[in-house]
Amino acid sequence: MSQRLIDAELMPQQMKQKLNDFMHKIQQLGEILHINLSDFQADHIALRINEAELAHLAHQEWLKAGKEISNAMINGRPIIVLEFNQPLNALEWQIECLELPYPAEGKYYPEQSWEHVEFVVPSHAKTAEEYLADLKRQFPCFAEKYDVLSDQGVKIKLSSPKGEGERLNNPTVAFKRNGVCIKLHPHSLKKIVESEQAS
Repeated sequence: MSQRLIDAELMPQQMKQKLNDFMHKIQQLGEILHINLSDFQADHIALRINEAELAHLAHQEWLKAGKEISNAMINGRPIIVLEFNQPLNALEWQIECLELPYPAEGKYYPEQSWEHVEFVVPSHAKTAEEYLADLKRQFPCFAEKYDVLSDQGVKIKLSSPKGEGERLNNPTVAFKRNGVCIKLHPHSLKKIVESEQAS
């Protein structure tokens, strides 16, 4: 057992104890956005770690709780995806996968902990802009409040991240506030990984 991980409060057992609190914050952010996420799949949860050595130790510990289904280079660093042997239960969601990015050069997070949850809101959109328009159609209250979200401290980011070999477009709309982030995308991470492996 790694003392360094324990000291950093990043052991899987410690992280699981923080999960419900974190998911309450995710729920609160959903309420600010006027998007009810309870009907949607909480596809995966992401950890943020600042040191490569700690990320490596966490990677080894989490492997005891699941299997690695992807190890892709995205923006010059490995991003590991693990599928849990038993989904993590958090409030009304069951989370199947963990995303564990190794740290990016020059990027530092104020807190090493859970950082975001990605939810699958199905859509046929191919670009992030089309996806945002689709989300506004699906959630009329969100569309109505969209222009005032920045006044409430919500940062919105549109992206279309793609790993090498991915065949499926998975445009993403991310909402961040007070260190908590919700990302919405049309396809599950498992589907994206399958599209990589089909290439």
